[in-house]
This record gives sequence, C-alpha cells and structure tokens, in this order.
Amino acid sequence: MNINTAIAKTYVVSNKKLTAVAVMGVVLGMSIYIFMNCMLVGFDKSANSSIFKSTSHIRVYKDDEISKPLIEDNNAKPIIINPKTVPVNNTIINPNLVIETILKQKEVIVVTPQVNSSVFYNNGKSQISGLSVGIKPDEANLMFDIKSFMVEGNFDLLKSNQNGIIIGSGIAEKMNLAVNDNLNLTSSKGINRSFKVIGVFKTNNSSVDKTKSYINIATAQQILKEGSNYVTDINVNVIDPENAETVASKIEAITGYKAEGWKEANATYVAGNRMRKIVITFVSFTILLVAGFGIYNILNMTVSQKINDIAILKAMGFKGKDVIRIFVTQAVSIGIMGVIGGIIMAIILITILKNIYVGGDIGYFPIDYEFKKFVQGVAIGLVITFFAGYIPAKKAANVDPVEILRK
Repeated sequence: MNINTAIAKTYVVSNKKLTAVAVMGVVLGMSIYIFMNCMLVGFDKSANSSIFKSTSHIRVYKDDEISKPLIEDNNAKPIIINPKTVPVNNTIINPNLVIETILKQKEVIVVTPQVNSSVFYNNGKSQISGLSVGIKPDEANLMFDIKSFMVEGNFDLLKSNQNGIIIGSGIAEKMNLAVNDNLNLTSSKGINRSFKVIGVFKTNNSSVDKTKSYINIATAQQILKEGSNYVTDINVNVIDPENAETVASKIEAITGYKAEGWKEANATYVAGNRMRKIVITFVSFTILLVAGFGIYNILNMTVSQKINDIAILKAMGFKGKDVIRIFVTQAVSIGIMGVIGGIIMAIILITILKNIYVGGDIGYFPIDYEFKKFVQGVAIGLVITFFAGYIPAKKAANVDPVEILRK
C-alpha cells in the first residue's frame, strides 16, 4: 500500500459516520437502479409474450388497393379524384412459393399460412360474431405456443379432426359450452357447419377470448367456398423480434405483398412501452445521480475540514496529482462498498418480488436477474462516484499551501 492509498484509507475510516451515509446513498441508488431496470425488462418480456400469443412477428398479406385519380391525356392534372377501396380478392397467389421464398431468409425461423374467416357462432338461440382462424396445427403451435394457454381439451386432436374447433374461454362462457359440445358456425359466405368443441383456450385478452377460435385450415377454406391454395395471411417469426420491421421490409420487397411487423401492428403498445422505458430509466438514473451528489458533498466537506492537512502534504512535497489520487481513491472506495451493498440489496428485492404470485396469465411477478442490467448499474455507479470524487479532489489539488499556512 503506497502513501496516497494509506492516507485515503485513513480519511475513509476516520469519518465513519460520513462514510456510512455516503455508502448508504450509493447502496440505495444502485439497488433501485438495478431493480427498476430489471423490472422494466420483465415487463417487456411479459407484455411481448402476451402479444405473441395471437400475433406473429411479421404478417404477410395482400393489402387493399386504392383507386387512382383519373387524369386527362393532354395534361397531368387530375379531373376526378375519388379514392375508394378497389374490390379485389385479397388472397395470396401461389402461397407455397411465397412461403419457400420467405424461408430462405436467414433471419426467419417459422412460417405458417392461415385463413381468416368472419363467422357467427350459433348455439340454440345464442349467436356471437367472431373470427375463426384456419391453421396448420403443428406450425401454428410452434409459432404461437397455443398449447401453453389451453385450459381444456386436447389441441393435438385438431390435426386429425376436420370438424374440430378450439374456442376462446369468453365464447365458451357466453354460450355455455364445454369440451365435446357441438357448435354451429355460419361463415361470411353463408355456409353453415357443425363443429365439435375439442378444446378451450384462454389468453386473458378479452377481445381475443370472446371472439376467436381455431379450426383446421382445410376446413376454413371449405366454409369460404375456396380451394386448397386459398390463404389470407402468412405468419412469420424471426430470430430477434426487435428486428421484425427490417426483415418485413426485405420480405415485402422480394414477395410484392404487404409485410407488417408486430410493432407497426401494435403502434399504441410500442409508444406506451417507449414512454415507460423513458420514465423508469430517468427516475432510476436520477436516484443514482443523487447518490453521487451525496459523495461529492461529503468529499467537498472533507476537503474543507482537511484543508490544513492538504497544505502540509503539499508543503512536504506532495504534488497536485497525489492529492487528486487520495480523494479519488476515497470516493472510489465508497463507491465500491456501495456497489457491493447495492447488488446484494437488488438481489434481495428481486428475489422477494419474483416469488409474489399476481395471478391471471402473468403468474408470478415478471422480474428476473438481468445480468446486463447489473453490469450496467455497476459501471454507471462507479463512473458517477469517480467524478463525484474527482471534482473536489481537483479543488484540493489547487490549494496554495503558503496562503493556507499563513492563516
């Protein structure tokens, strides 16, 4: 241990109360920063998991066409402007080729077609409007993990039962249906067909649970009077959902169909999530910054108290950089103790909260030990404590020993 470190240690030990206050400030700031950012990551994962139960990372479909203005041949001025949706068949042409093309993209992991059909669910005198989705069971389960939110029945029966249907819990509750009951569907093409309820799912999204059902894709094509190549949507999942918009642009360029990323489809959620991130990051960083100001004030007070000692040290031959090292070492020592304590407290808080059951589809509170956030918190905490010590240290280094000792 050199002389600078020994002096810094003496200052840390001699002012135990001030040191303890500074350390506790860093402990609180560090623990809250790590805790809140881990909680933010947990909220994101939970919310995204809920969205991806019924939404793919990318949806590929044929977009509506808008009529163009009528233009005279003589000049470029439009003579009739009346934008309307052009009535066209919104099916995807040659879906198998489109799927093969999409699967060649290295970012893509799962691709599955689906057929959406607006229907009426009929059970006696009860009737509910909704959406019946025709799927390939294995591929759809791989994409949406439908089995994970099944509450009754057997999802695998959908593969072999063309007349099987899996309904949302809201539909089951409203129409008093259970597994093995019969349910009549009327499609938008006027086709009536009876189905057997083989399962009930619950996403805890009321708009989905009260309207949505799953049937075999071949059956969906039949109730719409379409052939086996009829597909309304192609769902795509990618390796990193955060890159969905970029991959969607590529898919749109190579297929010619509209490719919509999940963020574009859920713009309100994304905007709300962005605001939440800004607020939590700002609050947690501010708390850590306040802890840094605490260290600054304590070291500034130490410099004022030890001004004669500093003057004597400089008179003995200590240079300005030696004085800076003494006080920076003191600040960093406080910072290290605070960081260690903050990590321990953050782990305790996260452990307590992650074992609290909140119910519903969320289950236990969505928080976990996020290693990156721990590292980020430690780095920011040490940087703040370093500068909190450097500023008063710089002041101490500029002390003129002659003027101080004359007083």
